[in-house]
Amino acid sequence: MKIGIIGIGMLGNAVALHLLDSGFDVTVYNRTKEKTNQVKQKGAKIVTSPKIMAKNVELIITIVKDAKAVRDVIFGKDGIIESQNKKLIIADMSTIDPVESKNIAKELQQHQIEKLEIPVMGGPNVAINGELVMMVSGKKNNFEYCKKIFEKIANKVLFLGEQGVANSIKLAMNLQITMLALALSEGITLVKKANVDPKIFLEVLNSTYFKTGMSEKKAFKMIDGGYDATFTLANLKKDITTMTNAAKELDIKLPMITKAEEIYENAVKEGLGDRDYTEIIEYIKKINNL
Repeated sequence: MKIGIIGIGMLGNAVALHLLDSGFDVTVYNRTKEKTNQVKQKGAKIVTSPKIMAKNVELIITIVKDAKAVRDVIFGKDGIIESQNKKLIIADMSTIDPVESKNIAKELQQHQIEKLEIPVMGGPNVAINGELVMMVSGKKNNFEYCKKIFEKIANKVLFLGEQGVANSIKLAMNLQITMLALALSEGITLVKKANVDPKIFLEVLNSTYFKTGMSEKKAFKMIDGGYDATFTLANLKKDITTMTNAAKELDIKLPMITKAEEIYENAVKEGLGDRDYTEIIEYIKKINNL
């Protein structure tokens, strides 16, 4: 199967490189062409529009910023639908609102193009080795058709049912990430202000039921300041806003994520947007004059 990838950010680049290393025929489109240099050197074909890509592949994986960007590459000028390729499947790895995802799928049906949701957990550091966790929703037959490729991208692939389910779970997962990063930031700040080595706090935490992958790995970098940007703070803020919008659509109250949105927005305004999301601790330090 010929694969197209639209969106060569940190995650898209890693997914593309892994598929190329695995022997797949990969075509790439990115709005900023310079970002495709690494995958080009690995053998990817570079095209100048989603339309051209869609004429020459069977599966397109979109990994873009938000629902507007998904719509632009599909329905915009020189977009995917202009290819009139009725054998095409679009697998959207972007984190977007579940309702909007359903709407896009319905609109694509009018053009006889199929769509799957395939949001993932894990950053470029695991994507490069095909070790993501992938959540898939859409039509089961489309999933089965693409399953071998998905299993190359991720070491765990979960089919979850109809459109909207995977993106709902993805938002709930990123909600956990948001809260864990804030909880660790505040815990580290509390003990540090009490003149206690925060590594002792982590040692105790990681000896209990309440430990997490974040507390065992990233938290030590949060103390020492040795950050690696695998998922930017600005991107998490964007996802948090998607969560709060989804809550409004569902007519539910999520008070903690609403407060978190305010905190992350302030951190972005302080110039932390391009840094790793765990650098939210730097904002917590700043407001405490640490």
